[in-house]
Amino acid sequence: MSFGEPEGYDENARPRPLGRRGRSRAVAAAVCLVLGTGLIGGAVTGSWLVGDSGGSGARNGFAAAGDLWHNVPVDQLFPPTVRGEGAGPGDADRTWTRIAVAPDGGCEGAFAPLLRKVLAPVGCARLLRATYTDATQSHVTTVGLLFTEADAAAMASLARRFDTERLDRRTDLMPLPYAAKDTAAAAFGARQRASWAISVLTDAPVVVYAVSGWADGRTVDTPQPAEEAMESGATTAPAQAGLGHEAQGLADRVERGVRRHAGTATERPS
Repeated sequence: MSFGEPEGYDENARPRPLGRRGRSRAVAAAVCLVLGTGLIGGAVTGSWLVGDSGGSGARNGFAAAGDLWHNVPVDQLFPPTVRGEGAGPGDADRTWTRIAVAPDGGCEGAFAPLLRKVLAPVGCARLLRATYTDATQSHVTTVGLLFTEADAAAMASLARRFDTERLDRRTDLMPLPYAAKDTAAAAFGARQRASWAISVLTDAPVVVYAVSGWADGRTVDTPQPAEEAMESGATTAPAQAGLGHEAQGLADRVERGVRRHAGTATERPS
């Protein structure tokens, strides 16, 4: 904000005596300045109260999250060891060890055709995947982070569709695992998938998913979504083995990491 040259100086900025009229104008200008400052301050305070500042922060966080795949080391997105306190059946603790990280790249061949079609509206900027095993090396779980090309509105639309149509429970929309040679997940293919979880974030352009199975390569005739496999009294083989907890527990913790890093990025000085 700029103001006119104060009275009491001529056009060459040389002091000159102020008359009574000049003093009156100076007083009036000071009063206007005080009132104007108060009004501006009130407007700014009002914008804080209605959440305008928070909205800007949320937009910045959304954009920052989209860059995490190349701004954050893989060991922070997919830690070598993930601890899940209370993440197992009966609130038992879980520990997962990373055994493989897929080369980052696009989504070509990474999803079954129908799931690829469902995800198509948000696009694919980058796909990161890692596979973990539990402490007993009995189970294997692939966790994926799909960084999309979508804006917040498109992510919200996809999230609503998953919620209303229950797409996260359809077996024909199960994510594919990442089977790495010479690891406990070497035999972890499409027929070995036992349970899975998919989460479409609305505060970040990211889809988080996880799919679990047995490490011995056994096939599964009836996979079960993690939400159902974790229900009390579930008697299916994936539920009894705790594979729903494996998928959901890892997906939750990787998702928390994404949110945490996105929040940290918005707090860095520009």
